[in-house]
Amino acid sequence: MLMQRSRLRLMALGLVTVLSLAAAPVQAQAALPDFTELVERVGPAVVNIRTSERARPQQQGAAIDPQMQEFLRRFGIPTPRRGNPQEDDDDAPQRRGVGSGFVLAADGVVLTNAHVVDGADEVTVTLTDKREFKAKVLGTDRRSDVAVLKIEATGLPTVKLGDVNRLKVGEWVVAIGSPFGFDSTVTAGIVSAKARDTGDFLPLIQTDVAINPGNSGGPLLNLRGEVVGINSQIYSRSGGFMGISFAIPIDEAMRVAGELRNTGKVVRGRIGIVPGPVTKEVAEAIKLPKAQGALVQRVEADGPAEKAGIEGGDVITKVDGKVIEKFNDIFRIVGAIRPGTKTTVQVFRNGGLRDLSITVAELKEPTAGREGGEEKSERVSPFGLTLKDISEAQRKELRIKGGVLVEEADGAAARAGLRAGDVILSVDGTDVTGARQMQSLLAKLEKAKTVTMLVRRGDTTNFVLVRPTR
Repeated sequence: MLMQRSRLRLMALGLVTVLSLAAAPVQAQAALPDFTELVERVGPAVVNIRTSERARPQQQGAAIDPQMQEFLRRFGIPTPRRGNPQEDDDDAPQRRGVGSGFVLAADGVVLTNAHVVDGADEVTVTLTDKREFKAKVLGTDRRSDVAVLKIEATGLPTVKLGDVNRLKVGEWVVAIGSPFGFDSTVTAGIVSAKARDTGDFLPLIQTDVAINPGNSGGPLLNLRGEVVGINSQIYSRSGGFMGISFAIPIDEAMRVAGELRNTGKVVRGRIGIVPGPVTKEVAEAIKLPKAQGALVQRVEADGPAEKAGIEGGDVITKVDGKVIEKFNDIFRIVGAIRPGTKTTVQVFRNGGLRDLSITVAELKEPTAGREGGEEKSERVSPFGLTLKDISEAQRKELRIKGGVLVEEADGAAARAGLRAGDVILSVDGTDVTGARQMQSLLAKLEKAKTVTMLVRRGDTTNFVLVRPTR
């Protein structure tokens, strides 16, 4: 009898185990997020943005799909205009691009990317109920890629803002926008990384959410339906989605948007240096406890840093009491300080730390130097070059009229003898005026053609022959 009871107990335990295993896949499926309620609640606050400009003098070239122009403009790729003689009429608007945005305030304040509306003569905002409004651009900030628009409407549905600090890597996020002009498209994924350094001022949110041309300016949402970012960039070799997307953190975007709404522009600070990374080898060599901070590679003549006593070779470890973990941090921290403010910069020099008092200056537009985000680097892949613009002060110091600085050299450029710190003055006899202009020059050349570059290194100028990588 006892043995029979034991067998019954074992059979019951086995049945419970089987039922538990059978239920496991159902529970796993139930754990997957359902975005339907979120989309129904937030979707009406997401808008489609179309831009147009007055017809300009025509350029030669084949026509291009206007829905792809936004992506091409974002990465500085020239786009040929349609060769329609009827578009020579100055009064005829020409469609340029398409993007997304979302309503911040019920009285018609809309947030989007600066590159979506950059250069547009007309901006049209379309709501999900198909109503269209001509929008006024209250302000744009190219450095953060944020723009604020205003449409004449009231009682509009608005978004709720989330806390970026609570956002976690691996968390589900949703994007709503108009990729390729397909309005109210919903895509989902996870947060791949936070504080990704892809620009001078903003540590971006990296996701694997499908983002394509037209999504720019749309919201990135958490599962509570709160906006945590503005979809801004994709990493792509084909022009389409490849699994890596970037969004501007909403807290940073709102700080910029506040200034744009109040004054129409964003004022940033600068201290007049060119910073670089502190490698482990350098940290060990100079006896810096940790490989962090910003290595001062160059000090602007008569700038705030020089007046404060900062020298080349110093490592800036703190600004205004904030620790500089990575050298890019200095762009954001200094940029956030109001010009005219006196603050303290901590530097590591000759084995010790010292505090220096400095008065922050204003970062002007257009910019002319690296620190504080004065210019962006341009990558020229077939030649293995990463280039950046030279400040006016540097040009005077070198006694040159133009040129572009080599930030990194590998591949074909390295094989030709180019290295970081070189200044390229001309390409095949054409004077170089900036990083983007040189990138455009090289893009027009034959892919396999050897290029002759006039290069300044120190006080010496020589010609260097570079054969691009096929």
